[in-house]
Amino acid sequence: MNNILNILKKGITLLADGAMGTELQRRNLSINSCPEDYNVTHSEIIQKIHADYFSAGSDVIETNSFGGNRIRLKMHGKESKVQELNKKAAEIAKKVCPPGKFVAGSIGPTGEIVEPLGTVSIDYVYDVFKEQASALVEGGVDILFIETMMSIEEAETAVKAAKEATNLPVSCTMTFNLTDGGVHTSWGVDAATAVQRLTEAGADLIGSNCGEGIAVILAVIQEMQALTEVPLVGQPNAGKPRLTEKGMVYDETPEYLEPKIRELVGFNLGILGGCCGTNPDYIKMMRRVLDEVL
Repeated sequence: MNNILNILKKGITLLADGAMGTELQRRNLSINSCPEDYNVTHSEIIQKIHADYFSAGSDVIETNSFGGNRIRLKMHGKESKVQELNKKAAEIAKKVCPPGKFVAGSIGPTGEIVEPLGTVSIDYVYDVFKEQASALVEGGVDILFIETMMSIEEAETAVKAAKEATNLPVSCTMTFNLTDGGVHTSWGVDAATAVQRLTEAGADLIGSNCGEGIAVILAVIQEMQALTEVPLVGQPNAGKPRLTEKGMVYDETPEYLEPKIRELVGFNLGILGGCCGTNPDYIKMMRRVLDEVL
């Protein structure tokens, strides 16, 4: 159960995958529908996306389950299918997982404002995350990736629920912005608070994903590595998206990102990967950098 953590203890940086939404769109699937439902209706396409990332060099790929909690699924009338859709997400990924590689169960935020700032109770959110985590574990994931969190209360609740639901490693990444006062999430959480509270909640890995590009990820990881020995996770977007006539465009190309990625892996990085706008071409670049640097 500790294979990933044992690898990280050796100082090895594992490579995760890139975006799921980008790849769904490339294959003419709308992300305005329920992406998790595609695990049932278009399982072969989801499986091919996973296979493409493994072929590009990923050591760990994430399940198509980011919005697979009952609160998010309710927007699509799928709240009764939490167990089915998350288990299927894990099973699809495991089918194409090569020996020695790993599948991470993706868990995103609920989209609700939890206590004390909101009216949704911590106890309810705990049950929501535990339900999803349990289904992903039943499907066979090797680690849980709690990601794109902005509220520290929601993030630490998700970590505690995941640790209760499983004996697998749990990673938690938050999404930060660069401000004049340093890096903060949109809910005002700074890097030091994230490190302290997520570690106390039981996270085995912590870090940052999404955001407006590589600059914010570099700033967060640099700050976190001075505060903790816990393996860090960095998964930048391909820049801030721009809406054009042809759809969303991301300006930070693999060529632009490469020197920044080389800088990023110089920190205490346990897992490197991509987020919005990244695709297998970005992962190929990251694989080359890791193979050259480490």
